Amino acid sequence: MSATRPALAAAARWQARRSLWRRARRIRNLTIGGSIVGVLVLIALFAPWIAPYDPVTDADLNNYLVPPGGPFLLGADTFGRDVFSRIVYGTRVSLGVGIAVQISALAVGMTLGLLSGFYGRWTDNVIMRVAEVIFAFPGLLFAIAIMAVIGPSLYNVFIALGLVSWTSLARVVRGQVLAIKQEEYVEAARAIGAGNARIVLRHVLPNTVAPAIILVTLGIGGAILAEASLSFLGLGAQPPTPSWGSMLSTGRDYLLQAPWLSLYPGLAIFLTVMGFNLLGDGLRDLLDPRMQI
Repeated sequence: MSATRPALAAAARWQARRSLWRRARRIRNLTIGGSIVGVLVLIALFAPWIAPYDPVTDADLNNYLVPPGGPFLLGADTFGRDVFSRIVYGTRVSLGVGIAVQISALAVGMTLGLLSGFYGRWTDNVIMRVAEVIFAFPGLLFAIAIMAVIGPSLYNVFIALGLVSWTSLARVVRGQVLAIKQEEYVEAARAIGAGNARIVLRHVLPNTVAPAIILVTLGIGGAILAEASLSFLGLGAQPPTPSWGSMLSTGRDYLLQAPWLSLYPGLAIFLTVMGFNLLGDGLRDLLDPRMQI
């Protein structure tokens, strides 16, 4: 009998995973978004093998604004650099910023949301008042103000966006915790002498992971768009770093003469943000029991 129970439990887990995989394949947004994000990750990982030229050093003024075609698939910029290679390497910058910002937001937002919702009282008041002050300002405007103080650079973009990205996650996690800590299994754990740390880690935290993953996935697209906006304004990645936002900023002066300078970086931003939004929407349908199909 004792040997049967682990086997039954393993079989149940295997069946649950198969059911989850079947449902995932039926969610169109999840399939399309996951495919786009998967391709972008591969491009970022294998950029040196995909890009035919170095995005910084392979500059030749003899190739000034060469149109798409021939040796330059997407044309050349004002320094004679290959636009395709710069877009490929720009994928690393955008994904790096988006993922790093959301990892920091996940760590800070979940920690503060758990503390605020579980302990309440003055802890809740302090954390939520700080979140409301940050939330009262448009995120991009607040990030611009921070960048104006600490200076423009790609590293400072991480700091600025990280400081403004945790508030939504903290508020959602807090709401989840307020509902979870009233559940009977939490009361039962407390009745048998479980401490607060054990209750939070074993019973509360696992039930807040699903909405947090959805928010983080959606937030990556927002962070990428914010980084592109800051770089467009000259506050993010500095030349000659290949960044989609800075490429857009350069191309705006040549919209009629060389529209490819703005068109292709803009398409890259659009596809990336759309891919993460579709992926996040699909994960919501997959992980939210109320949205199961």
